This record gives sequence, structure tokens and C-alpha cells, in this order.
Amino acid sequence: MKQVVQDSAIENTNTMTHLDSDLLRTFLAILEAGSITGGAARIGRSQAATSLQIRQLEEIVGQALFRRHGRGVTLTLAGEKLRPVAQSVIRSLDVTLTELQGGGLKGKLRIGMPDDHGRTELANIISGFSAFHPDVELEVNCALGVGFADALNSGKLDLAVYEVAEPHGADEVLRKDHLIWMCNREFDCSQAEALPIAVFDRDCWWRDLALADLDDAGRRYQVVFTSESAAGVRAAVQAGIAAGLLNSSEQTDGLRPLPGIATRHPTYLVLQKANGAKGPICDAMSEVIRTAFAG
Repeated sequence: MKQVVQDSAIENTNTMTHLDSDLLRTFLAILEAGSITGGAARIGRSQAATSLQIRQLEEIVGQALFRRHGRGVTLTLAGEKLRPVAQSVIRSLDVTLTELQGGGLKGKLRIGMPDDHGRTELANIISGFSAFHPDVELEVNCALGVGFADALNSGKLDLAVYEVAEPHGADEVLRKDHLIWMCNREFDCSQAEALPIAVFDRDCWWRDLALADLDDAGRRYQVVFTSESAAGVRAAVQAGIAAGLLNSSEQTDGLRPLPGIATRHPTYLVLQKANGAKGPICDAMSEVIRTAFAG
């Protein structure tokens, strides 16, 4: 009897918990949807079953993975650490299954992405999609987003990601931010008699907002820098040669709000589809885009 007890103790000691791929899929679904309810809809489970799976995963790792707020969730530090691991594991499993089954999507897809969002996110989108679907030909148009709506309507693009002042209809909001006037932290250009500003080099809603703000404030200004992208405007502001209307999330890049102009304008990064853009290729790319911009 004594020996049996010892063997049982050894067996219990050697029992190890492990990360289950099904739980990781649920974790990613909630992350991408931004809520338990949305995640449950994505994986086809009830909200109660989805919550139970997350509790099981949190018990395994010994830490909370999400912070609950209102109807949504955000990642804890532990959740942030788990995210890239979960994405890598699930991607590897799906790619392997596709290869073993000898199938996969085939065709062509045309997507538009503004160049100021076309660095890390675009690389993740292209690499993630190509890993899943190597036989799909991608045609990527990285340019000023102001022309994407017309390109979608004319059938020149299938999908597009860009910023709008207000989402409409079937627009899928990927991220919300606010536009505020900013300047360099070290160089205060707000005291200039004519405020030096950086704006887009063509008519668009973002440029219109910037000039309207200054007119409403009765502020004299001088356009000293123009660019076809928000990245160019941001570079001029970071260099200290001008003030500019930029996303508020960019205050960490050596920038600060411009004194004297406190207007805030909502801006939405949206995913739009052309009317005829349907089917598994569009659905697969849409999912990869959601993952790239999640969080």
C-alpha cells in the first residue's frame, strides 16, 4: 500500500498543465472582437461557454488575461505577452492543416492601404495572409486614402483600409482616434505671428478640418510644408518647423498639443469592401486585417 501511494504522488507531481489550442483560439477571438460577446459570435459558442474557456485559460496561466470595462475588454500585461505566442501557434496549426489537406484559396485580391499605416501593419497583413494562402495573388495599392472610396466603387480595389471622419453603412471600424493640433515639444511655434503649419497637399477632409479650425479661431497661418500623407505632416511637426493636425495617439513621438487650439475631431480607421467583393478570399483577408489592427 505504501508503494502505491508513493507511485501516485510521483504521477501527480509529473502531471503538467498545457496551453490548449482551442482555448488560444477563443482568446484571440475575444481579442479581435474586443468583447466576450463578439468573440463568442466569431467562434460560434455561447457567451457563457466562451467565458468559461477564458476562465480555464486564466487558471492555466495563473493570471488574468483581460481587463473588463463596460461591454468590452482590454489585455493585461499577461495577455499582451500571450498574444504573439497564441497568434503564432494558431497560424502554424492552420497553415499545417492547409498543407496536409492539399488545398487552399486561389485567385487575386486588390487591397488599398494608406502609407502612414502601411509599415508594421501592412507587413503583418501581407506575411500573415501569404502564409495561410500562398496561391492568392495580392495587388497592394499603398497611397493616400482619399482615393480609395472611388477605387472601391469603380471596382479597381476589392478591399481598402483608410481613415474617415465618420463611418457609414457597412464600414467596419478597426480603430478610433482623435485629431488634435500638435507641435514639437522643444520648439514652440505657437507664438509666431503667422502660425507655420503642415497640411496635406491636396483637398481632403483632413486638410479641410485643419484650415477650418484656424479660420474659426481667427488665427493667422502660413502653409510652410505640404505632404501627400499623414506621415509627411508628422515628420514636419517632429522637426519643429510647423504645427499640424495629427492623431492624438502620436503625442508620445516627441510631440505635444499646440497651445491655443483645443479642438478635437474623431477619426476612424475603417475596413471597406467593394460591392462585388465577396467570397472566401475577401473573408480571409478581412480576418487577417482585423488581427493586424487589433488592440
